[in-house]
Amino acid sequence: MITISLAMIVKDEEAVLDRCLACAAPCVDEIIIVDTGSSDRTIEIAEKYTKHIYHYVWNDDFASARNEAFSHATQDYILWLDADDIIIEHEQAKLLDLKQSLSPDIDIVMMKYHVAFDQDNRPTYSYYRERLIRNHHGFYWSGKIHEAINIQGKIIYSQIAIHHKKIKQNDSMRNLRILETLHEQQQLSARERYYYAKELYEHAQYEKALIQLDQFMNEKDAWIENKIDACRIKGHCLSVLQKKTAALSAYFESFIYTLPRAEILCDIGFLYLQEENYASAIYWYQLALCAEKNEMSGAFIQPDCYDFIPYVQLCVCYDKLKDSAKAIYYHQQAALLKPNDPIIVKNNSYFESLKK
Repeated sequence: MITISLAMIVKDEEAVLDRCLACAAPCVDEIIIVDTGSSDRTIEIAEKYTKHIYHYVWNDDFASARNEAFSHATQDYILWLDADDIIIEHEQAKLLDLKQSLSPDIDIVMMKYHVAFDQDNRPTYSYYRERLIRNHHGFYWSGKIHEAINIQGKIIYSQIAIHHKKIKQNDSMRNLRILETLHEQQQLSARERYYYAKELYEHAQYEKALIQLDQFMNEKDAWIENKIDACRIKGHCLSVLQKKTAALSAYFESFIYTLPRAEILCDIGFLYLQEENYASAIYWYQLALCAEKNEMSGAFIQPDCYDFIPYVQLCVCYDKLKDSAKAIYYHQQAALLKPNDPIIVKNNSYFESLKK
């Protein structure tokens, strides 16, 4: 059986740290905590679970802090978590099973990362991350922001999922500040330029985001999944700027890299829905229902784009076209998936009113 060190970096996480460590402790053999300057009860909470607590002067470099945490790990493998991550009970059982069965020559275990959820706690945004890393085999973190491990060697994909359950909003400008500094110093890697563009988009700086996205698309060493997502972000920016034709071109550019993803097909459908071109919207939403999830690629997956969202929007389109039978059919399909969703509840009332 392999052994596992849990290695974490924390700062002012008293609201979530106990929750995280309580669910992780039964699965690991050692807990390493690197604190980057807490002023609350974070250290006190950590001391309930481990004596391996280290202090690290924060320098706006997440990779450096994570490498510090990894340097103290002594077990066969290192598991990393953020303080607002949790391992729910049945995922703990999977992880314990993995400890028993994992071949010691495996270098990296990829695990699902669920980072957004609906009102019934079902994941609405997921992707794979390098989660369990073989210790003492040259793996290290790189990137001051949105850091990642240099993945290589024997890699397996596990169905174990980590749930990211944020309680408080951290400094919303922190990541953008770090990336702005790197940009000013002309030190952005391809990955960092992608995340810089994404931060600009999320802060409604669409024109600046488009400049960075265009530069990123010319990066030769950029990860293909980031390029696919960059096409989508570019489409979103152009759509907000009322440049529909350019937005469509951005979405279509993603087809160069992969078969059409349901996430992008839904975006295209929504563009046509907004301009009341319901026949074209129907075409793209029906394509989304046929798309396959490519989770093993590391893709950013929004499961609702593969069924629930197309069903709901097809219901809307057919209702606008006065085809009640098809509208009700697609409403019923969506309701089978999420009967308590507010959209379904609202549409139930709408169709009941039509009957009356």
